Amino acid sequence: MALSRDTILAAVELPRELVAVPEWGGDVYVRGMTGAERDKFELDLAQRRKLGKSTRFRASLVVATVCDEAGNPIFLAKDVDAIDAMPAAGLDRVTTVATRLSGIGADDAEELEKN
Repeated sequence: MALSRDTILAAVELPRELVAVPEWGGDVYVRGMTGAERDKFELDLAQRRKLGKSTRFRASLVVATVCDEAGNPIFLAKDVDAIDAMPAAGLDRVTTVATRLSGIGADDAEELEKN
């Protein structure tokens, strides 16, 4: 049976997982991005790349996807610098889950990370 317009538009809950990040001293929720959030995320990275700056892919993805139990983001864009200075192993744990939940494949991630 094919889905109706109303059924599709009602299915807005984003996937969310609790991720253990021992480097940060505990667990965090990570959620997938909406289409609009992913477009903004990719545009921001492309603009940084165009300016010759580091994309800060991992830190930017953490800001975009780490959330509270209800799915609300806990970081602000201004937190990217602080997150970028955190241990890479913890960033990688979150990034691995965030890319999967947001439909970012290995090729997409590689392209987005390029400087």
